[in-house]
Amino acid sequence: MRQLLLDLMPESPPSLANFVGDGNEEALAALADWFSGPQPLFLLWGEAGSGKSHLLQASGLHFVDGAQDPLLAGAPAEAEGLAVDNVQALAEAGQIALFNHFNRLRLAVENGRPGKLLVASDQPPAALQLREDLRTRLGSALIFRLRPLSDEEKLAALAAQAADRGLKLSREALTYLMNRSSRDMRTLAALLAALDRYSLEHKRPITLPLLREVLQHAGDSTV
Repeated sequence: MRQLLLDLMPESPPSLANFVGDGNEEALAALADWFSGPQPLFLLWGEAGSGKSHLLQASGLHFVDGAQDPLLAGAPAEAEGLAVDNVQALAEAGQIALFNHFNRLRLAVENGRPGKLLVASDQPPAALQLREDLRTRLGSALIFRLRPLSDEEKLAALAAQAADRGLKLSREALTYLMNRSSRDMRTLAALLAALDRYSLEHKRPITLPLLREVLQHAGDSTV
């Protein structure tokens, strides 16, 4: 059952289209405008689960996670577009690399060449424990906070997605689904799609007993 559910879950790479942006419309509009504007630096901050990583990976820029690569060893020196997640986790060498990268991008932009740096952190620049020169650079960015969805908003989003699929799921079933899986919307939406496909293939409606059967056999590790 676990492998079956994994096989049913659709490939859903992060995109702007599949980001549930309730309450973050201003930040999303500003980000969309930034891609075609002259400003080289954009910073998103917010708590875990607010969707920062999703947007950085959806940006189309070369993505590096500072939590996984604190030295920024995976960041190409000459990249025209770079997205750096979790800048608060960068080591000293990584902070220097990011500072130097921004300076190169700014010079490129001043000379009429393209250059974009999208970064994300868990706090606004002024509160980050980073080198002062890097904090100053980050403070010059277009800065927007991402607000995580509340549980009620996640339930509403799931209900809307279920309705789009022609599914009639009770609030109890949606709550059960959300409480027994990863609570980020991308995973929840993929799981809903997998359950829809499973119910069609087995000609069984998605009821609370079906949800219990599938998720109990799959285990939390599937999602």
